[in-house]
Amino acid sequence: TTLFIIVSKTFTTLETLTNAREARTWLLEELKAKGAIDGSDAKNAEAIKKHFVAVSTALDKVEAFGIDPANAFGFWDWVGGRYSVLSAVGLLPIAAAGISIDDVMKGAADAMERFSVLSPDNDAYKYAAIRNILYRKGKSIEILECYEPNFTLMNEWYKQLFGESEGKDGKGLFPASATFSTDLHSLGQFIQDGSNILFETVVHIAKAQKDFFLKNDATNGDGLNFLSNQNMSVVNQKAYEGTIIAHTEGGTPNMVLEMPEVNESELGYLIYFFEKACAVSGYLLGVNPFNQPG
Repeated sequence: TTLFIIVSKTFTTLETLTNAREARTWLLEELKAKGAIDGSDAKNAEAIKKHFVAVSTALDKVEAFGIDPANAFGFWDWVGGRYSVLSAVGLLPIAAAGISIDDVMKGAADAMERFSVLSPDNDAYKYAAIRNILYRKGKSIEILECYEPNFTLMNEWYKQLFGESEGKDGKGLFPASATFSTDLHSLGQFIQDGSNILFETVVHIAKAQKDFFLKNDATNGDGLNFLSNQNMSVVNQKAYEGTIIAHTEGGTPNMVLEMPEVNESELGYLIYFFEKACAVSGYLLGVNPFNQPG
């Protein structure tokens, strides 16, 4: 009942294929223990096929691994891994998680239309330009932040997207990330009062996915009754507002990207926004944002 999705552009990625080999070995042992196969190569190959799906541009290597090419999803070989989330690379796992990829792509299409307009109001161009201005003023690090814990892995994708796209020819901002308010306790001091080498970009989600109502406590032993009778999102919002004030007063520039709420459409929109902005930012920097010679 187990299906493995192997995602590798060239089907040579060391980390991916060592895991895939281990999964294949485990599966053969399980099937043999259950009497589903007798250990012969032909039956092994046939049994394996229905348990593996691949996403790759190298369909010949997929077949050599033992996956039926009919169970493989291709994508254009000129799409770099960091830009591939809106191809089968990202969409197949997203769909398998029960998320509407139609809605994701609708959001991306809306963003494509919005950010194709040559206008001072084009936020993708504006974001790229401000990054470039701050870089020329001596800032060397951009920290992407969000006050939503579920955004943490989006932070990780952002670091790959901008790091691989701009870090060339001795140029580029170093992309870092933080999840607030957690990382305020580890990085906040440096951001506010440390050396002025960085700026912050905050993804502000206006509407929380989940909320908690803070009730009054009769004893007030923790001294937090001043927060009573309001939602946790209000507290989070005040932390966000206060942090921006403190950090900008400390000399760290802040940009804010407003995201209305977390849903499939907004996710697709945000992904396209970052991809478009990254491409423009790379060209402003004078590097090719789509290769990775290192």
